[in-house]
Amino acid sequence: MTIELEYTSEELKARLDKIAHYLHIEDKRSQLAELTKQSSQSDFWLNQQAASELMAQAAGLRDVIEAYESSCELMEEFLVAEELLDEAPDDESIEELLVKVQKNLLSSLAELELSSWFDGEFDHGDAIVTINPGQGGLEAQDWTEMLFKMYLKYAQNRKWKTEVVHTKAGEAIGLDRATFIVSGKNAYGMLHGEAGVHRLVRISPTDEKKRRQTTFAGVEVFPVLPDEIVVEIKAEDLRVDVYRSSGPGGQSVNTTDSAVRLTHIPSGIVVTVQNEKSQIQNKEQAMKILRSRLYELELKKREEQLEELRGPKKDMSFGSQIRSYVLFPYQMVKDLRTGYQTGDVDSVLEEGQLDPFIIAYQRFKAGEKGSEAKL
Repeated sequence: MTIELEYTSEELKARLDKIAHYLHIEDKRSQLAELTKQSSQSDFWLNQQAASELMAQAAGLRDVIEAYESSCELMEEFLVAEELLDEAPDDESIEELLVKVQKNLLSSLAELELSSWFDGEFDHGDAIVTINPGQGGLEAQDWTEMLFKMYLKYAQNRKWKTEVVHTKAGEAIGLDRATFIVSGKNAYGMLHGEAGVHRLVRISPTDEKKRRQTTFAGVEVFPVLPDEIVVEIKAEDLRVDVYRSSGPGGQSVNTTDSAVRLTHIPSGIVVTVQNEKSQIQNKEQAMKILRSRLYELELKKREEQLEELRGPKKDMSFGSQIRSYVLFPYQMVKDLRTGYQTGDVDSVLEEGQLDPFIIAYQRFKAGEKGSEAKL
């Protein structure tokens, strides 16, 4: 064999076996068989809500099992190709096949490992993402728009659905705020690690002297709450303002006062939605986002109470950013939590290639918790 592969077949097989253990594949097969049996009962659809929930659960189990079985098939292909190359070590076509199969297998294993790490209540659901400019003035608004486009491209790469619910144009360039919903498999689990401060270093496009400038933007990620999660919002605590939509919504959007701004008075949380032409639809969407933000706020309060018992904690500030994007004097994107970095800045900002960063963070988080899920 004249090629050097990243992993041996023994290492890949051991990795696949670990995944089967952490995902409890045999248990999932038993659960799916039981759910399939229940769905075949004659009275199954009498309670449509319960039936729909069961079918969704079965679909989730089926997806994991099929993904695992696909990896097993790729493992078999790899072993066969390896045997063929042993018999014909100078056959370049077999070498190319072996490299291709391993690449596909590694990608499949990475997806399965991600699934094994998602054990949070909302990890498998959808996410609400909000991006706000931080320090840096107009530059920070431009940076906000760059991040907005990066995440939309990332969602597109993953074949997730995105719905932009609100954007506010900057004073001269960029965006002063952007909120969008990401719908897809493990969307919240994948994206919640992106929450935090993102730092950009570059030559300022607005500075005539072309000086280097550092700017910041903050990313917030909340889960889209299932309907069964109850968050009480009293009518007297809520102020509702309506106004005409602005921005890239088309002229028809601007003909009515369709945009809705909700202000939750006790918490000070403000939610604005303007993507729909109907005021009613915008209000429903705004309420969904407000529920999620209030739920996260309550969880944060509980965590802070626990932190007080554990001891002092450093304040979060722009000095504690999670990731740096440097465009000058060199090019590098580096996650400051995991240490993962790349010099291919365009692949991240322009093409939305965030998987290596997100996978590295999930691996880091699993190890930080001392979880057996670290593979």
